[in-house]
Amino acid sequence: MSRTTESPASLQRSEAVARKALLDLSSYDVTLDLAADEATFGSTTVLRFRSGAGQTFLDLKPQRLHTVRLDGRPLETDLLARGRFPLDLGAGEHELVVEATMGFRNDGEGLHRSVDPADGRHYVYAMMFMDAAPSVFACFDQPDLKASYTLHVRAPHDWTVVANAPGSRVEAGTWEFEPSAPLSTYFVSLVAGPWHVLETEHDGIPLGLSSRASLAADLDKDAEELFTLTRQSFDELHRLFGMRYPFVKYHQAFVPEFNAGAMENPGCVTFRDPLVFTSRVTRALRVQRATTVAHEMAHQWFGDLVTPAWWDDLWLNESFAEYMGNRVTADATEYAEAWAEMAYARRQWGLVADQGPTTHPVAGNGAVDATAALQDFDGISYAKGSAILRQLAATLGDDTFFAGVRDHFERHRFDNATAADLFGSWERAGAGDLSTFAGPWLQTAGPDTLSFDRAAGLVRRTQPSVSGAEADRPHRLRVAVADRDGLWSDHELEITAAETPFALPADVADDAPVVVDPYLDTWAVTVPDTATVRALVDLLPAVDDPELRAGIWSSVRSALHNALVVPADVLDLVVASLPVEDTEDSARRTMAWVYGWVLPLQADPAAASARVHDAALARLAELRAGSEEQLAAFRVAVATAPAPRLQGWLEGRDLPDGVPLDLDLRWRVLRRLAAHGAVDEAGLDEQLAVDPTQVATVAHAGARASLPSVEAKAWAWQRFTGEVSVPNYELEAVGLGFWQGSQTELTTPYVGRYFDELSGTAAVRSGWTLGDAAEVFFPRTSLDAATLARAEALADDPGLDVTLRRRLVEATDTLRRKLAALGRSTGPVS
Repeated sequence: MSRTTESPASLQRSEAVARKALLDLSSYDVTLDLAADEATFGSTTVLRFRSGAGQTFLDLKPQRLHTVRLDGRPLETDLLARGRFPLDLGAGEHELVVEATMGFRNDGEGLHRSVDPADGRHYVYAMMFMDAAPSVFACFDQPDLKASYTLHVRAPHDWTVVANAPGSRVEAGTWEFEPSAPLSTYFVSLVAGPWHVLETEHDGIPLGLSSRASLAADLDKDAEELFTLTRQSFDELHRLFGMRYPFVKYHQAFVPEFNAGAMENPGCVTFRDPLVFTSRVTRALRVQRATTVAHEMAHQWFGDLVTPAWWDDLWLNESFAEYMGNRVTADATEYAEAWAEMAYARRQWGLVADQGPTTHPVAGNGAVDATAALQDFDGISYAKGSAILRQLAATLGDDTFFAGVRDHFERHRFDNATAADLFGSWERAGAGDLSTFAGPWLQTAGPDTLSFDRAAGLVRRTQPSVSGAEADRPHRLRVAVADRDGLWSDHELEITAAETPFALPADVADDAPVVVDPYLDTWAVTVPDTATVRALVDLLPAVDDPELRAGIWSSVRSALHNALVVPADVLDLVVASLPVEDTEDSARRTMAWVYGWVLPLQADPAAASARVHDAALARLAELRAGSEEQLAAFRVAVATAPAPRLQGWLEGRDLPDGVPLDLDLRWRVLRRLAAHGAVDEAGLDEQLAVDPTQVATVAHAGARASLPSVEAKAWAWQRFTGEVSVPNYELEAVGLGFWQGSQTELTTPYVGRYFDELSGTAAVRSGWTLGDAAEVFFPRTSLDAATLARAEALADDPGLDVTLRRRLVEATDTLRRKLAALGRSTGPVS
């Protein structure tokens, strides 16, 4: 028996190429014993394959390795090192049998085991992406070594088990599954536990939904909408792709503590279960869920049926799924506003990434190994790639665009492909030579910057310091101009040079506001000039075109990101036209940007917060009771409220009509009370005891980290260093709660500790969670040159883990840009 504790090696591209040339896989037969104990599970893998003569290695990350047998011959288990077991193969057919004990995880990767705080029940699900499969079963872990999988699962008697292929319980606690279609290792899926399961069918395809038992009533409430979205998306994808769904059944499992939004495992997609709504949500979040459903369904063709040969073509998965998810949602479901929502939810994610020091091309990003590739699952691979595909589809027309897509599917069905393969399919379909398109748009990093100069017209500026090379990108777009009465007109332009003449219409003032590319026709950073920013304070409140409003906010955000606007002017715009049309306030959306960028950059952040609070109260008085905009405005009011008003709301006093204090709003209030020091640890514990759901447990962790006490900060820091291990959602909530701008006396000592102790976190966590913890615990409230210098010095350390360096470099760039914006004292650069 062998035990391994070494840090696993990351698969190099050169190693993957050599192994692919040597091996031809046939099948995996995997037996998992999930009933043995709560910390570990048994894993037996029978792997059949053909090989040439040569040396290679098996990927395996066990807690204990019991036996390895090659063609019936036992091998020394002590040969396992850094997640690799060496193999010396002769030419011919082989059978490899591996028996091991694996560990359940709580970081959202591998085989994740979660305990529902609402009822104490245990749930397990697999997340094999990107290199976690070897922590579940022995495998050759790379995307271009596909094989069929047959699963056998032993589980507690009250559990249900779902996997990629159809299966059934053959006796109490024993589940058998049919052989799957050929899959890459990272698509193998398994969800096991006392799930609440719903089933139906559409067009001959069995459909399923599942969630934790404690969410049963909420899943039942949303089931018809989810099944309807699934049916509509299947019909539209069948129409566009001209090829039926290529797998046997389609199950959508909502699982706890999931790192991504969802994972496209063929036949058994996993989603983060906050998408089963337990409190009232905004329409924007429903749009997000709808586009996520359609995104994962598009992946069943782009990614699952045809899989990139290596991670440098991950955009073939994500850019296409992003484009198709938005397009299908907008065209085939009730959520026709999907593209406007994308502008709020995803556009800036991609633009910020593309302007930063870690920018990379959409296609052929040069990923040398799996760990490096994981860093490029970012806004470039999703939002930028999607925007460029939308441009390409508009240029080619649907007939040619989808003819090429269909050719791609047919040529590489259940196989792997490259970007060159896809371009070849489009060219065969009549697209012509695409090299002039692919070079500047897909294979060159960095965006153009487009601005309006009242003397020169439209100005296009490349950023060679970011992109590494200037690219000649033509832009077809619209420009919106407002007249003296506040009426907007659109003007189409094609930009092919550094300067493109554009004269204002005769009936508008010389200082009329001009918004470049408000409808996001192209991919570029657009920034408003001085006159436009000044005019928008009066004009933006009356703009009712949702796409125009979204485009304006995107432009203003880009201006602040590049220190081309005075932060105080942006605050004036926020106060004048609180962006409650962007009804969701999470992640990268407008209000999260206001809290993270606009308020901290003011001369008096507390006074600025009070102005936003007053604006939110004023909007509440104007909005229809029960509307989503009212809910959004109330969330803003909570996020900026003084403690006495928060306490009144918590006690049910002075709540606006139409805004009941449900679970989500109650914990929003509690988190802000905690940051004010107006509730203590015991009070938070009492509130958690009232309704100990997972949502409340995570919110409680964030609230406790927000408390202005030495004890609370020490408690939180133990979770950052890994001294205390907590599930991934709680870890993220603690990091987000830790840094409060009003608590610098308490948090200043931790600025230095972050840089001193960050590298050590690579010893206690890995993958997604390693990077997420580095990001959320970065000292974002320490806006000074000394912090920037510490960050730059650590980022230059060649010994720093690659995942930590990536997140640190990005956080450092954000800090550098905030300091530049703080230094602005005049209007925007014209």
